[in-house]
Amino acid sequence: MKNKVEFLSLLLAMGLLSSCKREELSKTTCLKGRLALKGICMNYVIEVVEGQVDSSQVEMLWKNPMSGKTYTQAFALKSICSFPENIKEGDEFYFSISPLPEDKMCAQCKAFSPVPAKGLSIEICE
Repeated sequence: MKNKVEFLSLLLAMGLLSSCKREELSKTTCLKGRLALKGICMNYVIEVVEGQVDSSQVEMLWKNPMSGKTYTQAFALKSICSFPENIKEGDEFYFSISPLPEDKMCAQCKAFSPVPAKGLSIEICE
């Protein structure tokens, strides 16, 4: 019983933190990205198209071994549970890099689709 209460308290705290953070985000403080590749099983590749990003966090040049196509400032999406379904391949959107790790509370199939070695958890800016 004690573990259940602690778990529910943790979920509530995480929910409050994430709702506060979302209100603070604006497009002027966010990076602009493009969903460059919408691979199978949420193996998504995002390119940073506007804004300053630490080059150690992204692949400055990544080549898809399946298609041979090259992407710049690319990273694998780690926050698959919270990424909006309505964003389609090629769409641009604003996001911030999330300091919190992905929660892993959603199902993901394990089919392979190539993505960059570097990945980030992100939050969509409203």
